[in-house]
Amino acid sequence: MKKIIFYSYLKCSTCIKAAKWLKSKDFEFQLIDIIKEPPLVNYLNLALEQYSDDKKRIFNARGKAFKTLNIDINSLSREETIQLLLSDGKLIKRPFLIYEGKKVILGFNEIEYAKQII
Repeated sequence: MKKIIFYSYLKCSTCIKAAKWLKSKDFEFQLIDIIKEPPLVNYLNLALEQYSDDKKRIFNARGKAFKTLNIDINSLSREETIQLLLSDGKLIKRPFLIYEGKKVILGFNEIEYAKQII
């Protein structure tokens, strides 16, 4: 059984679509509310490694919480970036899916999900 941890914001339509897609493919996953319980530091580190060429992709750049920030994300150290993400789950791109503890998939795109986890 493939291990999937699915961080989601319950009011997010994209997260709802992603969860429905996972269920339609009979994937079992651990659902975690990203607002109440942001991803673990090791998962944020994994995301930063995977998206090192564009750190901003880890952020929910279209959300209100991000828009109120007046920070150059690329000027932050890894530790500062992680602390900022942990400070408010709404800053994190969602859904935030961890596959087999080794891969992070941000947002939802059916083609990418199919390519990455099937």
